[in-house]
Amino acid sequence: MKLARKEWKGNPVSRGIAIAKVFLYEPLSFRVEKTSIPGEFVSEELDRFYGALSKAGEQLQKLYDDLCTEHPQQAKIFAAHQEILEDEELLEEVETAINQECMGAESAVEQVFDQFAQILAQVEEPLIAGRSADIIDVKKRILCILMGKKEKRLDQFEEDVIIVAHDLLPSDTATLDRNHVKGIITEVGGTNSHCAILARSFSIPAILGVDGITGELQDGWNAILDAMEGRVLCGYEEDEARVYEERRIQFDKRWQEEQAYLCKPGMTKDGVKVDIGMNIGSDHFQSEDDAYEYIGLFRSEFLYMEGEHLPTEDEQFTVYKNVLEKAQGKTVTLRTLDIGGDKTLPYMELPREDNPFLGMRALRLCFLHPDIFKTQLRAALRASVYGKLQIMFPMVGSMEDIYLAKAMVREVKAELEQEGYAYDEEIKLGIMIEIPSIALISDLAAKEVDFASIGSNDLTQYLCAADRMNAQTEGYYQSYSPAMLRILRFVFHSFASQKKTVSVCGEMAGNPKSAAILVGLGARKLSMNYASIPAVKAELAKMTIDEMEDMANHCMVLTTEEEIKRYVDM
Repeated sequence: MKLARKEWKGNPVSRGIAIAKVFLYEPLSFRVEKTSIPGEFVSEELDRFYGALSKAGEQLQKLYDDLCTEHPQQAKIFAAHQEILEDEELLEEVETAINQECMGAESAVEQVFDQFAQILAQVEEPLIAGRSADIIDVKKRILCILMGKKEKRLDQFEEDVIIVAHDLLPSDTATLDRNHVKGIITEVGGTNSHCAILARSFSIPAILGVDGITGELQDGWNAILDAMEGRVLCGYEEDEARVYEERRIQFDKRWQEEQAYLCKPGMTKDGVKVDIGMNIGSDHFQSEDDAYEYIGLFRSEFLYMEGEHLPTEDEQFTVYKNVLEKAQGKTVTLRTLDIGGDKTLPYMELPREDNPFLGMRALRLCFLHPDIFKTQLRAALRASVYGKLQIMFPMVGSMEDIYLAKAMVREVKAELEQEGYAYDEEIKLGIMIEIPSIALISDLAAKEVDFASIGSNDLTQYLCAADRMNAQTEGYYQSYSPAMLRILRFVFHSFASQKKTVSVCGEMAGNPKSAAILVGLGARKLSMNYASIPAVKAELAKMTIDEMEDMANHCMVLTTEEEIKRYVDM
Protein backbone atom coordinates (compact mmCIF):
# COMPACT_ATOMS: atom_id res chain seq x y z
CA MET A 1 0.00 0.00 0.00
CA LYS A 2 1.34 3.41 -0.96
CA LEU A 3 2.35 5.67 1.89
CA ALA A 4 0.16 8.75 2.26
CA ARG A 5 1.97 12.03 1.62
CA LYS A 6 3.28 13.59 4.82
CA GLU A 7 5.15 16.83 5.43
CA TRP A 8 7.03 18.20 8.44
CA LYS A 9 8.59 21.62 9.07
CA GLY A 10 11.79 22.43 10.93
CA ASN A 11 14.72 24.81 11.20
CA PRO A 12 17.07 24.56 8.19
CA VAL A 13 20.58 24.99 9.65
CA SER A 14 22.72 23.67 6.80
CA ARG A 15 21.55 24.43 3.28
CA GLY A 16 20.92 21.80 0.65
CA ILE A 17 18.54 19.13 -0.62
CA ALA A 18 18.74 15.37 -0.04
CA ILE A 19 16.70 12.47 -1.42
CA ALA A 20 17.43 9.11 0.23
CA LYS A 21 16.14 6.43 2.58
CA VAL A 22 15.45 7.16 6.24
CA PHE A 23 17.87 5.74 8.80
CA LEU A 24 16.39 6.05 12.30
CA TYR A 25 19.24 6.43 14.75
CA GLU A 26 18.77 5.57 18.39
CA PRO A 27 21.99 6.08 20.31
CA LEU A 28 23.20 3.60 22.85
CA SER A 29 21.08 3.99 25.96
CA PHE A 30 21.63 2.65 29.42
CA ARG A 31 20.22 3.27 32.84
CA VAL A 32 22.62 4.14 35.59
CA GLU A 33 21.29 2.91 38.88
CA LYS A 34 22.36 4.92 41.92
CA THR A 35 24.72 2.55 43.70
CA SER A 36 26.74 2.76 46.88
CA ILE A 37 29.93 0.90 47.67
CA PRO A 38 31.56 -0.27 50.91
CA GLY A 39 34.18 2.17 52.17
CA GLU A 40 37.04 -0.28 51.61
CA PHE A 41 36.36 -0.24 47.83
CA VAL A 42 36.58 3.55 47.42
CA SER A 43 40.19 3.44 46.26
CA GLU A 44 39.39 0.76 43.70
CA GLU A 45 36.41 2.77 42.43
CA LEU A 46 38.57 5.85 42.01
CA ASP A 47 41.05 3.78 40.01
CA ARG A 48 38.21 2.63 37.74
CA PHE A 49 37.11 6.23 37.23
CA TYR A 50 40.59 7.49 36.34
CA GLY A 51 41.19 4.47 34.11
CA ALA A 52 38.02 5.37 32.18
CA LEU A 53 39.18 8.98 31.94
CA SER A 54 42.47 7.86 30.47
CA LYS A 55 40.80 5.63 27.86
CA ALA A 56 38.29 8.39 26.99
CA GLY A 57 41.23 10.74 26.46
CA GLU A 58 42.80 8.28 24.01
CA GLN A 59 39.53 8.01 22.05
CA LEU A 60 39.15 11.78 21.88
CA GLN A 61 42.73 12.21 20.73
CA LYS A 62 42.04 9.82 17.85
CA LEU A 63 38.90 11.72 16.88
CA TYR A 64 40.90 14.96 17.00
CA ASP A 65 43.72 13.52 14.88
CA ASP A 66 41.29 12.10 12.29
CA LEU A 67 39.64 15.50 11.79
CA CYS A 68 42.66 17.74 12.23
CA THR A 69 44.03 17.72 8.69
CA GLU A 70 40.84 18.40 6.69
CA HIS A 71 38.71 20.11 9.34
CA PRO A 72 40.97 21.76 11.94
CA GLN A 73 38.22 24.06 13.20
CA GLN A 74 35.87 21.16 13.88
CA ALA A 75 38.66 19.12 15.47
CA LYS A 76 38.74 21.75 18.20
CA ILE A 77 35.38 20.45 19.43
CA PHE A 78 37.21 17.33 20.59
CA ALA A 79 40.04 19.37 22.02
CA ALA A 80 37.30 21.02 24.10
CA HIS A 81 36.07 17.55 25.12
CA GLN A 82 39.57 16.74 26.30
CA GLU A 83 39.53 19.93 28.37
CA ILE A 84 36.32 18.70 30.03
CA LEU A 85 38.18 15.54 31.01
CA GLU A 86 40.74 17.77 32.74
CA ASP A 87 38.26 20.16 34.38
CA GLU A 88 39.37 20.33 38.01
CA GLU A 89 35.97 21.22 39.43
CA LEU A 90 34.23 18.38 37.59
CA LEU A 91 36.83 15.84 38.64
CA GLU A 92 36.83 17.03 42.25
CA GLU A 93 33.03 16.73 42.41
CA VAL A 94 33.17 13.15 41.07
CA GLU A 95 35.97 12.32 43.51
CA THR A 96 33.94 13.77 46.39
CA ALA A 97 30.88 11.73 45.41
CA ILE A 98 32.96 8.54 45.41
CA ASN A 99 35.09 9.38 48.46
CA GLN A 100 32.58 10.97 50.80
CA GLU A 101 29.24 9.58 49.58
CA CYS A 102 30.62 6.12 48.67
CA MET A 103 28.91 6.30 45.26
CA GLY A 104 29.85 3.92 42.48
CA ALA A 105 31.90 5.52 39.68
CA GLU A 106 29.01 5.27 37.21
CA SER A 107 26.57 6.93 39.62
CA ALA A 108 29.05 9.69 40.48
CA VAL A 109 29.76 10.50 36.82
CA GLU A 110 26.06 10.50 35.94
CA GLN A 111 25.12 12.82 38.81
CA VAL A 112 27.94 15.35 38.55
CA PHE A 113 28.08 15.64 34.75
CA ASP A 114 24.28 16.02 34.56
CA GLN A 115 24.36 18.82 37.14
CA PHE A 116 26.98 20.76 35.17
CA ALA A 117 25.14 20.17 31.88
CA GLN A 118 21.84 21.43 33.33
CA ILE A 119 23.45 24.69 34.46
CA LEU A 120 24.77 25.42 30.96
CA ALA A 121 21.58 24.30 29.20
CA GLN A 122 19.65 27.10 30.95
CA VAL A 123 21.81 29.79 29.37
CA GLU A 124 20.08 31.84 26.64
CA GLU A 125 23.29 32.43 24.63
CA PRO A 126 23.27 29.51 22.11
CA LEU A 127 27.04 29.14 21.93
CA ILE A 128 27.32 28.74 25.69
CA ALA A 129 24.24 26.53 26.00
CA GLY A 130 25.76 24.31 23.31
CA ARG A 131 28.50 23.34 25.78
CA SER A 132 25.85 21.31 27.61
CA ALA A 133 25.89 18.81 24.72
CA ASP A 134 29.68 18.54 25.06
CA ILE A 135 29.40 17.58 28.72
CA ILE A 136 26.70 14.97 28.01
CA ASP A 137 28.79 13.58 25.15
CA VAL A 138 31.83 13.19 27.39
CA LYS A 139 29.69 11.70 30.16
CA LYS A 140 28.33 9.01 27.82
CA ARG A 141 31.83 8.22 26.59
CA ILE A 142 33.07 7.67 30.16
CA LEU A 143 30.00 5.60 31.10
CA CYS A 144 30.39 3.39 28.02
CA ILE A 145 33.92 2.59 29.12
CA LEU A 146 32.97 2.00 32.76
CA MET A 147 30.05 -0.26 31.82
CA GLY A 148 31.83 -2.09 29.00
CA LYS A 149 29.28 -1.06 26.39
CA LYS A 150 30.18 -0.60 22.74
CA GLU A 151 29.47 2.79 21.26
CA LYS A 152 27.08 2.94 18.30
CA ARG A 153 28.61 4.54 15.22
CA LEU A 154 27.40 6.17 12.04
CA ASP A 155 30.58 5.78 10.03
CA GLN A 156 29.69 3.00 7.58
CA PHE A 157 26.64 2.59 5.33
CA GLU A 158 26.12 0.60 2.14
CA GLU A 159 23.58 3.02 0.64
CA ASP A 160 22.67 6.70 0.79
CA VAL A 161 20.70 7.64 3.90
CA ILE A 162 19.09 10.58 5.69
CA ILE A 163 19.76 10.19 9.40
CA VAL A 164 16.76 10.91 11.62
CA ALA A 165 17.41 11.16 15.37
CA HIS A 166 16.21 12.89 18.50
CA ASP A 167 19.63 14.56 18.66
CA LEU A 168 23.17 13.97 17.46
CA LEU A 169 26.10 14.56 19.77
CA PRO A 170 29.36 16.02 18.42
CA SER A 171 31.04 12.60 18.34
CA ASP A 172 28.08 11.17 16.39
CA THR A 173 28.34 13.89 13.76
CA ALA A 174 32.13 13.85 13.52
CA THR A 175 32.25 10.15 12.62
CA LEU A 176 29.53 10.27 9.94
CA ASP A 177 30.09 8.33 6.73
CA ARG A 178 30.19 11.47 4.60
CA ASN A 179 30.00 9.46 1.37
CA HIS A 180 26.57 8.02 2.20
CA VAL A 181 24.98 10.38 4.75
CA LYS A 182 23.09 12.80 2.53
CA GLY A 183 21.08 14.61 5.18
CA ILE A 184 20.35 15.01 8.90
CA ILE A 185 17.04 15.56 10.69
CA THR A 186 16.77 15.92 14.46
CA GLU A 187 13.98 16.74 16.88
CA VAL A 188 16.07 19.23 18.86
CA GLY A 189 18.94 21.63 18.23
CA GLY A 190 19.43 25.10 16.83
CA THR A 191 21.55 27.07 14.39
CA ASN A 192 24.54 27.23 16.75
CA SER A 193 24.45 23.65 18.08
CA HIS A 194 27.48 21.48 17.38
CA CYS A 195 25.35 19.27 15.15
CA ALA A 196 24.49 22.31 13.00
CA ILE A 197 28.08 23.57 12.95
CA LEU A 198 29.50 20.22 11.88
CA ALA A 199 26.74 19.65 9.30
CA ARG A 200 27.61 23.00 7.69
CA SER A 201 31.31 22.22 7.83
CA PHE A 202 30.76 18.88 6.06
CA SER A 203 28.21 20.44 3.66
CA ILE A 204 25.50 17.99 4.75
CA PRO A 205 21.95 19.39 4.45
CA ALA A 206 20.32 19.48 7.89
CA ILE A 207 16.97 20.39 9.44
CA LEU A 208 16.77 20.53 13.23
CA GLY A 209 13.90 21.05 15.64
CA VAL A 210 11.37 18.77 13.89
CA ASP A 211 9.35 17.87 16.96
CA GLY A 212 8.24 14.23 17.26
CA ILE A 213 9.48 13.09 13.85
CA THR A 214 11.31 9.99 15.17
CA GLY A 215 7.94 8.55 16.21
CA GLU A 216 6.38 9.15 12.78
CA LEU A 217 9.06 7.90 10.37
CA GLN A 218 10.23 4.35 9.81
CA ASP A 219 13.53 2.90 8.68
CA GLY A 220 13.77 2.56 4.92
CA TRP A 221 11.08 5.07 3.98
CA ASN A 222 12.01 7.25 1.03
CA ALA A 223 12.31 10.90 2.11
CA ILE A 224 13.04 14.33 0.70
CA LEU A 225 14.91 16.79 2.92
CA ASP A 226 14.58 20.38 1.71
CA ALA A 227 16.97 22.37 3.89
CA MET A 228 16.33 25.50 1.85
CA GLU A 229 12.76 25.86 3.13
CA GLY A 230 12.91 23.56 6.16
CA ARG A 231 10.61 20.83 4.78
CA VAL A 232 10.69 17.03 5.12
CA LEU A 233 8.51 14.97 2.76
CA CYS A 234 7.47 11.31 2.64
CA GLY A 235 4.91 9.56 0.43
CA TYR A 236 5.53 12.02 -2.42
CA GLU A 237 4.78 11.43 -6.10
CA GLU A 238 7.47 10.65 -8.67
CA ASP A 239 6.92 14.00 -10.39
CA GLU A 240 7.65 15.81 -7.10
CA ALA A 241 10.78 13.72 -6.61
CA ARG A 242 12.02 14.69 -10.10
CA VAL A 243 11.50 18.39 -9.32
CA TYR A 244 13.51 18.07 -6.11
CA GLU A 245 16.24 16.08 -7.82
CA GLU A 246 16.64 18.90 -10.35
CA ARG A 247 16.76 21.42 -7.49
CA ARG A 248 19.37 19.30 -5.73
CA ILE A 249 21.57 19.20 -8.83
CA GLN A 250 21.23 22.97 -9.25
CA PHE A 251 22.02 23.58 -5.58
CA ASP A 252 25.12 21.37 -5.65
CA LYS A 253 26.34 23.21 -8.73
CA ARG A 254 25.71 26.57 -7.07
CA TRP A 255 27.45 25.45 -3.87
CA GLN A 256 30.58 24.52 -5.82
CA GLU A 257 30.52 27.92 -7.48
CA GLU A 258 30.12 29.67 -4.10
CA GLN A 259 33.18 27.99 -2.62
CA ALA A 260 35.31 29.77 -5.22
CA TYR A 261 34.38 33.07 -3.49
CA LEU A 262 35.53 32.02 0.01
CA CYS A 263 38.88 33.81 -0.10
CA LYS A 264 37.92 36.54 -2.55
CA PRO A 265 37.21 40.04 -1.21
CA GLY A 266 33.57 40.92 -0.58
CA MET A 267 32.53 43.04 -3.54
CA THR A 268 29.51 43.93 -5.66
CA LYS A 269 29.44 43.20 -9.39
CA ASP A 270 30.55 46.76 -10.14
CA GLY A 271 33.38 46.78 -7.60
CA VAL A 272 31.88 48.36 -4.49
CA LYS A 273 33.73 46.95 -1.48
CA VAL A 274 31.81 45.23 1.34
CA ASP A 275 33.97 44.18 4.28
CA ILE A 276 33.18 40.65 5.41
CA GLY A 277 33.80 39.81 9.06
CA MET A 278 33.50 36.72 11.24
CA ASN A 279 31.74 36.17 14.55
CA ILE A 280 33.58 34.10 17.17
CA GLY A 281 32.62 32.73 20.58
CA SER A 282 36.02 31.83 22.02
CA ASP A 283 39.75 32.02 21.33
CA HIS A 284 39.46 28.88 19.17
CA PHE A 285 38.79 30.14 15.65
CA GLN A 286 39.96 29.96 12.05
CA SER A 287 42.90 32.32 12.09
CA GLU A 288 45.18 32.05 9.06
CA ASP A 289 42.59 32.76 6.43
CA ASP A 290 41.77 35.34 3.76
CA ALA A 291 38.04 34.57 3.96
CA TYR A 292 37.29 37.38 6.41
CA GLU A 293 38.74 40.84 6.94
CA TYR A 294 37.88 41.50 10.56
CA ILE A 295 36.31 39.88 13.61
CA GLY A 296 33.03 41.70 13.92
CA LEU A 297 31.85 40.05 17.11
CA PHE A 298 33.99 38.43 19.80
CA ARG A 299 31.58 37.16 22.47
CA SER A 300 33.54 37.49 25.69
CA GLU A 301 30.95 35.86 27.96
CA PHE A 302 32.29 32.35 27.31
CA LEU A 303 35.05 33.21 29.79
CA TYR A 304 32.45 33.78 32.49
CA MET A 305 30.18 30.85 31.60
CA GLU A 306 32.74 28.07 31.37
CA GLY A 307 34.68 28.61 34.60
CA GLU A 308 33.88 28.05 38.24
CA HIS A 309 34.72 31.64 39.24
CA LEU A 310 34.72 35.14 37.83
CA PRO A 311 37.66 35.30 35.43
CA THR A 312 40.51 37.38 36.83
CA GLU A 313 42.04 40.31 35.02
CA ASP A 314 45.11 38.26 34.08
CA GLU A 315 43.00 35.31 32.85
CA GLN A 316 41.02 37.64 30.59
CA PHE A 317 44.14 39.48 29.47
CA THR A 318 45.73 36.20 28.36
CA VAL A 319 42.70 35.19 26.27
CA TYR A 320 42.24 38.63 24.68
CA LYS A 321 45.95 38.80 23.86
CA ASN A 322 45.75 35.32 22.30
CA VAL A 323 42.81 36.33 20.10
CA LEU A 324 44.56 39.51 18.94
CA GLU A 325 47.76 37.66 18.08
CA LYS A 326 45.84 34.96 16.19
CA ALA A 327 43.93 37.67 14.28
CA GLN A 328 47.30 38.79 12.83
CA GLY A 329 46.53 42.47 12.55
CA LYS A 330 42.84 42.16 11.69
CA THR A 331 40.49 44.29 13.77
CA VAL A 332 38.88 42.42 16.66
CA THR A 333 35.60 43.78 18.08
CA LEU A 334 35.28 42.66 21.69
CA ARG A 335 31.73 42.77 23.01
CA THR A 336 31.84 43.38 26.74
CA LEU A 337 30.08 41.02 29.11
CA ASP A 338 26.61 40.19 27.78
CA ILE A 339 25.02 38.21 30.57
CA GLY A 340 22.24 38.40 33.14
CA GLY A 341 18.57 37.59 33.46
CA ASP A 342 18.23 34.13 31.94
CA LYS A 343 22.01 33.83 31.40
CA THR A 344 23.05 32.56 34.81
CA LEU A 345 26.43 32.02 36.42
CA PRO A 346 26.83 28.99 38.71
CA TYR A 347 29.08 30.92 41.10
CA MET A 348 27.26 34.24 41.26
CA GLU A 349 23.71 35.12 42.28
CA LEU A 350 22.09 37.29 39.64
CA PRO A 351 18.73 39.06 39.87
CA ARG A 352 15.77 36.73 39.22
CA GLU A 353 13.36 38.52 36.92
CA ASP A 354 9.95 37.81 35.39
CA ASN A 355 11.08 39.25 32.07
CA PRO A 356 14.86 38.75 31.78
CA PHE A 357 15.09 40.08 28.22
CA LEU A 358 14.02 43.48 29.56
CA GLY A 359 15.90 43.30 32.82
CA MET A 360 19.34 43.78 34.34
CA ARG A 361 21.53 42.22 31.70
CA ALA A 362 24.62 43.06 29.65
CA LEU A 363 25.73 46.70 30.13
CA ARG A 364 23.04 47.28 32.76
CA LEU A 365 24.45 44.44 34.86
CA CYS A 366 27.96 45.83 34.39
CA PHE A 367 26.83 49.20 35.73
CA LEU A 368 25.30 47.36 38.70
CA HIS A 369 28.66 45.59 39.30
CA PRO A 370 31.31 48.16 38.28
CA ASP A 371 34.11 46.04 39.78
CA ILE A 372 33.35 43.24 37.28
CA PHE A 373 33.07 45.71 34.41
CA LYS A 374 36.29 47.54 35.27
CA THR A 375 38.20 44.25 35.56
CA GLN A 376 37.16 43.36 32.01
CA LEU A 377 38.00 46.84 30.70
CA ARG A 378 41.44 46.70 32.34
CA ALA A 379 42.18 43.31 30.73
CA ALA A 380 40.96 44.48 27.31
CA LEU A 381 42.90 47.74 27.39
CA ARG A 382 46.11 45.98 28.51
CA ALA A 383 45.69 43.48 25.64
CA SER A 384 45.03 46.22 23.09
CA VAL A 385 48.75 46.79 22.49
CA TYR A 386 48.99 43.30 20.89
CA GLY A 387 46.72 44.02 17.94
CA LYS A 388 43.82 46.11 16.63
CA LEU A 389 41.21 45.90 19.35
CA GLN A 390 37.99 47.84 19.58
CA ILE A 391 35.52 47.61 22.48
CA MET A 392 31.76 47.39 21.99
CA PHE A 393 29.03 47.78 24.63
CA PRO A 394 25.85 45.64 24.37
CA MET A 395 22.29 46.50 25.48
CA VAL A 396 22.77 50.24 25.06
CA GLY A 397 19.41 51.99 25.30
CA SER A 398 20.20 55.68 25.78
CA MET A 399 22.80 58.41 25.50
CA GLU A 400 23.17 58.16 29.30
CA ASP A 401 24.38 54.58 28.84
CA ILE A 402 27.02 55.77 26.37
CA TYR A 403 28.19 58.62 28.60
CA LEU A 404 28.54 56.35 31.63
CA ALA A 405 30.34 53.56 29.75
CA LYS A 406 32.83 56.03 28.26
CA ALA A 407 33.40 57.60 31.68
CA MET A 408 34.25 54.21 33.15
CA VAL A 409 36.71 53.57 30.31
CA ARG A 410 38.39 56.92 31.04
CA GLU A 411 38.58 55.99 34.72
CA VAL A 412 40.23 52.64 33.92
CA LYS A 413 42.69 54.30 31.52
CA ALA A 414 43.74 56.70 34.28
CA GLU A 415 44.29 53.78 36.69
CA LEU A 416 46.41 51.89 34.14
CA GLU A 417 48.52 54.98 33.46
CA GLN A 418 49.16 55.41 37.18
CA GLU A 419 50.21 51.77 37.44
CA GLY A 420 52.48 51.95 34.41
CA TYR A 421 50.49 49.67 32.07
CA ALA A 422 50.55 50.37 28.34
CA TYR A 423 47.36 50.42 26.24
CA ASP A 424 46.27 51.62 22.82
CA GLU A 425 45.49 55.29 23.42
CA GLU A 426 43.53 55.43 20.14
CA ILE A 427 41.33 52.42 20.94
CA LYS A 428 37.86 52.76 19.42
CA LEU A 429 34.67 52.47 21.46
CA GLY A 430 31.38 51.39 19.93
CA ILE A 431 27.89 50.18 20.73
CA MET A 432 25.55 47.36 19.82
CA ILE A 433 22.36 48.67 18.27
CA GLU A 434 19.76 46.17 19.39
CA ILE A 435 17.26 48.31 21.33
CA PRO A 436 14.91 50.48 19.23
CA SER A 437 15.37 53.45 21.56
CA ILE A 438 19.05 53.83 20.63
CA ALA A 439 18.37 53.03 16.96
CA LEU A 440 15.91 55.90 16.77
CA ILE A 441 18.51 58.37 18.08
CA SER A 442 21.43 56.85 16.17
CA ASP A 443 22.07 60.31 14.67
CA LEU A 444 22.94 61.43 18.22
CA ALA A 445 24.78 58.23 19.14
CA ALA A 446 26.97 58.45 16.04
CA LYS A 447 28.45 61.71 17.37
CA GLU A 448 29.52 60.04 20.64
CA VAL A 449 30.94 56.66 19.55
CA ASP A 450 33.50 55.52 16.99
CA PHE A 451 31.44 52.71 15.45
CA ALA A 452 28.35 50.56 15.89
CA SER A 453 27.24 47.03 15.19
CA ILE A 454 23.64 46.06 14.61
CA GLY A 455 22.56 42.92 16.43
CA SER A 456 19.69 42.11 14.10
CA ASN A 457 18.43 39.17 16.19
CA ASP A 458 17.74 41.22 19.31
CA LEU A 459 16.77 44.35 17.38
CA THR A 460 14.06 42.32 15.65
CA GLN A 461 12.96 40.87 18.98
CA TYR A 462 12.61 44.24 20.67
CA LEU A 463 11.17 46.03 17.66
CA CYS A 464 8.49 43.37 17.12
CA ALA A 465 7.92 42.62 20.83
CA ALA A 466 8.35 38.93 19.97
CA ASP A 467 10.52 36.57 22.01
CA ARG A 468 12.98 35.05 19.54
CA MET A 469 13.27 31.91 21.68
CA ASN A 470 9.50 31.28 21.73
CA ALA A 471 8.21 29.08 18.89
CA GLN A 472 4.67 30.37 19.41
CA THR A 473 5.66 33.94 18.56
CA GLU A 474 7.73 32.96 15.52
CA GLY A 475 5.22 34.55 13.13
CA TYR A 476 5.54 37.87 14.95
CA TYR A 477 9.35 37.83 14.87
CA GLN A 478 9.84 39.59 11.51
CA SER A 479 13.43 40.46 10.57
CA TYR A 480 12.31 41.64 7.12
CA SER A 481 9.31 43.73 8.12
CA PRO A 482 8.98 47.23 6.62
CA ALA A 483 9.56 48.61 10.14
CA MET A 484 12.87 46.74 10.42
CA LEU A 485 14.09 47.94 7.02
CA ARG A 486 13.18 51.55 7.83
CA ILE A 487 15.01 51.53 11.14
CA LEU A 488 18.07 49.89 9.55
CA ARG A 489 18.24 52.51 6.81
CA PHE A 490 18.05 55.29 9.40
CA VAL A 491 20.95 53.78 11.38
CA PHE A 492 23.14 53.36 8.27
CA HIS A 493 22.42 56.93 7.15
CA SER A 494 23.04 58.37 10.63
CA PHE A 495 26.48 56.82 11.00
CA ALA A 496 27.48 57.47 7.37
CA SER A 497 26.71 61.17 7.84
CA GLN A 498 29.27 61.22 10.68
CA LYS A 499 31.72 59.14 8.60
CA LYS A 500 31.45 56.33 11.20
CA THR A 501 31.19 52.63 10.38
CA VAL A 502 28.28 50.28 11.08
CA SER A 503 28.58 46.52 10.91
CA VAL A 504 25.70 44.02 11.01
CA CYS A 505 26.52 40.90 13.03
CA GLY A 506 23.16 39.13 13.40
CA GLU A 507 21.55 36.39 11.30
CA MET A 508 20.53 38.88 8.60
CA ALA A 509 24.21 39.40 7.70
CA GLY A 510 24.77 35.69 7.06
CA ASN A 511 21.73 35.19 4.84
CA PRO A 512 22.74 35.87 1.19
CA LYS A 513 19.43 37.45 0.19
CA SER A 514 19.12 39.71 3.23
CA ALA A 515 22.83 40.61 2.96
CA ALA A 516 22.07 42.09 -0.47
CA ILE A 517 19.16 44.08 1.01
CA LEU A 518 21.42 45.37 3.81
CA VAL A 519 24.01 46.57 1.31
CA GLY A 520 21.23 48.22 -0.69
CA LEU A 521 20.12 50.01 2.49
CA GLY A 522 23.66 51.28 3.09
CA ALA A 523 25.62 48.57 4.94
CA ARG A 524 29.28 48.17 3.98
CA LYS A 525 30.35 45.80 6.77
CA LEU A 526 28.76 42.40 7.41
CA SER A 527 29.92 39.89 10.03
CA MET A 528 28.72 36.28 10.20
CA ASN A 529 29.67 32.72 11.08
CA TYR A 530 32.47 31.28 8.95
CA ALA A 531 30.26 28.82 7.04
CA SER A 532 28.05 31.62 5.66
CA ILE A 533 30.89 33.62 4.08
CA PRO A 534 31.11 31.99 0.59
CA ALA A 535 27.37 32.21 -0.14
CA VAL A 536 27.16 35.84 0.96
CA LYS A 537 30.17 36.87 -1.13
CA ALA A 538 28.80 35.01 -4.16
CA GLU A 539 25.41 36.73 -3.83
CA LEU A 540 26.96 40.21 -3.54
CA ALA A 541 29.09 39.56 -6.63
CA LYS A 542 25.96 38.91 -8.74
CA MET A 543 24.51 42.41 -8.41
CA THR A 544 25.62 45.98 -8.90
CA ILE A 545 25.24 48.50 -6.08
CA ASP A 546 22.51 50.26 -8.09
CA GLU A 547 20.56 47.01 -8.39
CA MET A 548 20.83 46.39 -4.64
CA GLU A 549 19.74 49.94 -3.86
CA ASP A 550 16.78 49.63 -6.26
CA MET A 551 15.82 46.34 -4.60
CA ALA A 552 16.04 47.87 -1.12
CA ASN A 553 14.04 50.95 -2.21
CA HIS A 554 11.31 48.72 -3.61
CA CYS A 555 11.22 46.67 -0.39
CA MET A 556 10.76 49.91 1.55
CA VAL A 557 7.41 50.61 -0.14
CA LEU A 558 6.03 47.08 0.32
CA THR A 559 3.65 46.70 3.24
CA THR A 560 4.30 43.23 4.72
CA GLU A 561 7.25 40.95 5.42
CA GLU A 562 5.64 38.29 3.22
CA GLU A 563 5.65 40.68 0.25
CA ILE A 564 9.29 41.57 0.86
CA LYS A 565 10.41 37.94 1.13
CA ARG A 566 8.48 37.02 -1.99
CA TYR A 567 9.98 39.95 -3.91
CA VAL A 568 13.58 39.02 -3.10
CA ASP A 569 12.84 35.27 -3.50
CA MET A 570 13.80 34.48 0.10
